[in-house]
Amino acid sequence: MLRFLTAGESHGKALTAVVEGVPAGLRLSEDDLAPQMLRGQLGYGRSARMKLEPDRVEIVSGLMNGETIGGPLALRIENRDVRTEEPPLTRPRPGHADLAGAMKYGFKDVRRTLERASARETAARVAVGAVCRIFLAEFGVRVFSHVIEVGGIAIARRPEGWDEIPELAEASELRCVDPEAEARMREAIEQAKKDGDTLGGVFEVVALGVPPGLGSYVHWDRKLDGRLAQAVMSIHAVKGVEVGPGFEIARTPGSRAHDEILYDRDRGFYRETNRSGGTEGGVTTGAALVVRGAMKPLSTLMTPLRSVDLQSKEPVKGAVVRSDVCAVPAAGVVGEAMVAVVLADAFLEKFGGDSMADIRAAYDAYSARVREM
Repeated sequence: MLRFLTAGESHGKALTAVVEGVPAGLRLSEDDLAPQMLRGQLGYGRSARMKLEPDRVEIVSGLMNGETIGGPLALRIENRDVRTEEPPLTRPRPGHADLAGAMKYGFKDVRRTLERASARETAARVAVGAVCRIFLAEFGVRVFSHVIEVGGIAIARRPEGWDEIPELAEASELRCVDPEAEARMREAIEQAKKDGDTLGGVFEVVALGVPPGLGSYVHWDRKLDGRLAQAVMSIHAVKGVEVGPGFEIARTPGSRAHDEILYDRDRGFYRETNRSGGTEGGVTTGAALVVRGAMKPLSTLMTPLRSVDLQSKEPVKGAVVRSDVCAVPAAGVVGEAMVAVVLADAFLEKFGGDSMADIRAAYDAYSARVREM
């Protein structure tokens, strides 16, 4: 129902994205996308490049008089740091796509891999996700994230209500809701910077207002859990995904692992807990949707690891290319974008329609039926 492609290299002229499936009649402007683009550039531990490139999205097609027209949206993000001529790079960096890409395509210059494999590509995803967030907001769905761990330092406390997280997270450079843990994370990042090292961590994406019934238990490839896992796992440096406290639940007896079902005449069916992370059987339950991504430490190190030169086959150190020390806060923003894309796709799959008016009618009818249950 909804899909997108990105194109562009890290130091090319621009990044582009084409988004297909956005219904007609959605109010949209370039200014609407700007706040999310800025959020994707911030975060304690980022490199100087984030200050070089104040990303601005240009909507090239699919929009007339401030409304989508049902055709593909073409988005363009100009790169500020354009490099057309660079010397060949033959020292692949451990942990990057450098060597694997060179072997796949027969490259002798790993720049041909790293320019496209760079996390710079995620700026285009944030732009696409911003469009999807605006669509979801029309139906009361909110998506946000926060950092729950950096370098092995995890938060020890969080607000009781999900609604309190966004304000606390946005007030923190590390997007962390626990001030004490944040202070320790900062110290760890500074130490890693001194050591020429990098740190990874875990971010948590939360979606509120998601209606029950998105996704499917009928076919494996339509299960929402699987679609979310693939989308979040596709983010650069993410090596693990869980829905809710998935790995913790795996170590818990079944009697304490599931959400008991209750009923109230005013509330209808509800659950007092959310151990499932907002899905059961690949379908949303109506509870908060919670997805976590585990990001490995970034692969470009100022104190590089051992490698082998592609030309000479002699032992060398991996190339040193500009890098962040920690990008977990930014990865959370990209995670929000990917979750928003999956939810928008599932929403359109469930409620169909080529225009916002058609989708609204189907959504309202479904909501009324669910309330009657």
